[in-house]
Amino acid sequence: MFNSTETGVIDASVKRSNNNTPTHTLISRDTEIVGDIHFSGELIIEGRVRGSIFAEDVGDPIVRLPESGTVEGDIIAPSAVINGLVHGNVHCSKHIELASKASVVGDIRYSMIEMVLGSEVNGKLERIIDGGGGAPLESDTPQPNVIAEPTELAEPLDRSDSGTP
Repeated sequence: MFNSTETGVIDASVKRSNNNTPTHTLISRDTEIVGDIHFSGELIIEGRVRGSIFAEDVGDPIVRLPESGTVEGDIIAPSAVINGLVHGNVHCSKHIELASKASVVGDIRYSMIEMVLGSEVNGKLERIIDGGGGAPLESDTPQPNVIAEPTELAEPLDRSDSGTP
């Protein structure tokens, strides 16, 4: 199940079942993982992850980060519910929910976002058009209609001689 490689990295290969049963993975409060995580199903992080998190394209994966959870790396998943601390960018192609204790130090790319009072983001919020993976193209951004070029304005009126108080 665990194979050591020449680089000293441990390969945790697990055979996946062919049935469509959703999987649930819990990283408990007293656990720290150093390295990237690739998952399917539901990933609940109550402990600490020092590495990026990637959802597999199987089913409808979701990352849940309760108040005790910390991620020092990027999160790339269709959906996420965050109530803990993220030091990294978050990319959710479907939905992201930032609960009241959520703190994200990084950019968030999303299709739909919910932010509860008390949540904080120290980075950019960027909406993804049509659930795609990229930023909106410049051609997709509505341009203002320009009727005519502005002309020179007439000199301002001198209202001191108008006789009104």
